[in-house]
Amino acid sequence: MKKKISVSINKKINKFNKIIIVGSDKSLSLRSLMLASQCIGISTIKNLLESEDVLNCIKALKKLGIKINKKNNIYYVYGNGLNSFKINNKLTKIYVGNSGTTARLLSGLLSTQSNKFYLYGDKSMNKRDMSRVIEPLEKIGCFFYPKKKTTLPLILEGTSMPLAQKHIERKGSAQIKSLILLSALSTPGITTIEEEKRSRNHTEIFLKRINADIKIKKLKKGNLITLRGQKNLYSFNYTIFSDPSSASFLIALTLLTPNSKLIIKDVICNSTRIGFLKILKEKMKGNIKIKNIRKISGESVGDIYVSSSNLKPVICPKELVPSLIDEFCILFAIGAMTKGISKFTGINELRHKESDRIKSMENGFKKIGIKTISTKDSLKIYGNPNIKIKKEINIFSNGDHRIAMSWAILGLLLGGKLKIHNFETVNTSFPNFIKLIKKIGGQIEIKKK
Repeated sequence: MKKKISVSINKKINKFNKIIIVGSDKSLSLRSLMLASQCIGISTIKNLLESEDVLNCIKALKKLGIKINKKNNIYYVYGNGLNSFKINNKLTKIYVGNSGTTARLLSGLLSTQSNKFYLYGDKSMNKRDMSRVIEPLEKIGCFFYPKKKTTLPLILEGTSMPLAQKHIERKGSAQIKSLILLSALSTPGITTIEEEKRSRNHTEIFLKRINADIKIKKLKKGNLITLRGQKNLYSFNYTIFSDPSSASFLIALTLLTPNSKLIIKDVICNSTRIGFLKILKEKMKGNIKIKNIRKISGESVGDIYVSSSNLKPVICPKELVPSLIDEFCILFAIGAMTKGISKFTGINELRHKESDRIKSMENGFKKIGIKTISTKDSLKIYGNPNIKIKKEINIFSNGDHRIAMSWAILGLLLGGKLKIHNFETVNTSFPNFIKLIKKIGGQIEIKKK
């Protein structure tokens, strides 16, 4: 059981001018491990993010018979090909920790194994919706028990005779799309996904890179993706660059700290991941530039230059929602510190993340005197950059790393006494967050419980 910690923030951060590197991308770390497990041969992965979510994924794959070693900061994954998990028990228990990505994408791989798997996570993960996994995988012939249960723990019973299907993805969820594609790798015939809302495309890029039989046709609003299964995949060498979602917290801090500048090196700048930067630059008039852009292994990588800015309130376009789904908490924090009314619609997906992120952020805003109005899929924030904290405010992360980090940034901007509970959850995605904040001059006091 991980030790619980809280953090206290009592002082505003002073102006800074720094060059930093944030942690490696979590999405690509998880995908590289899972795809390597299905390839023939030894894949090498450099700069793997060593967060709790990723380490739990490694443990899960090892339990499924995949050999994974680390030497000189390089991970070696010994793949045996498609559908090659080695199962010794009638029921294999798989712990996914706090990671929805691991739970959902791994379900895709397990769906074509004719065995039973008991999937479970931590307290937060066990509350998250798994109906989005159950529906498409039952369609191909997989079973879930107990019947009608839509949260972990669940028993997944894979099928040895999966049926290729046509799927329609309406939520704008890269996890749903990816779990279907991973299941399709071992499914005979052609699996089709009609993507009504474009979402992160890391899985498609990766599959193209390792020569999977995948085709993508652009539609008016989304994409039509087809994958012919049962083609052998071979080992690869891969380097993972910095996570734009982790960078977003430092970007927000720089924009709202007077006379400050920050350069964040080697960040993934995939077009489906930079909605946060587009909103800040094009709609809120933030001083942000992306330089030194280059393509590496199909992914765009660049350096992000940020300077403090006089931001404007924003009306967030619905079409950008899938490309900034992980940055909404910190974007809400920016809205709270920006004079005027900011409006966000089409964000119902946030109610199904590690916590109900709309409700969690609203609860904190109420404590510091920021007015909000919300519906099931919208939030209106009445920003006030002149808010003062007059007494100690207690913030509860609800087991959600992005809630915890967003409030840490707000604490450094407000300068009042702020205590954030269960801050250990940050280790699921950004283990060096506190270290980087201290590097640029922020003061955070850690208190072990």
